[in-house]
Amino acid sequence: MEVILNQDVKSLGKKGEKVNVAEGYARNFLFPRKLAIEVTAQSITEFKNREAANKHKIDTEIANAKAAAEKLEGKHIKVSAKAGANGKLFGSITSKEVAAVINEKLGINVDKRKVVVEDIKNFGTYECEVKLYQGISAKIFVDVGE
Repeated sequence: MEVILNQDVKSLGKKGEKVNVAEGYARNFLFPRKLAIEVTAQSITEFKNREAANKHKIDTEIANAKAAAEKLEGKHIKVSAKAGANGKLFGSITSKEVAAVINEKLGINVDKRKVVVEDIKNFGTYECEVKLYQGISAKIFVDVGE
């Protein structure tokens, strides 16, 4: 019996592959666990449509990430903080604060986990990396002042 795998199945194949399996294995193991569907004209069409939709979604995410990276590249972000008499900050500037300033000033929604910030504990200008998508990132500068 021919089936299309919905998920990776160990020792059988990867997601999206069309494989031949015993009928009992398909009916008793693969189908109840939603690991595979039987090959029919309709199932092949649905699978192709689902794959096309996923590809379109990934393509739009990549395009949006590239546009955001272009907007962010080389920008200077001003962050204000309180400091003691010697210029040492009370606490430090975190990726959460940098992401909030990017969202507020530039209107680009960036997750705080995607902002790579070195330890910022003094006034000055620091280089920061914003990872927008796999392989797409932008370098920004964080200006820390009062």
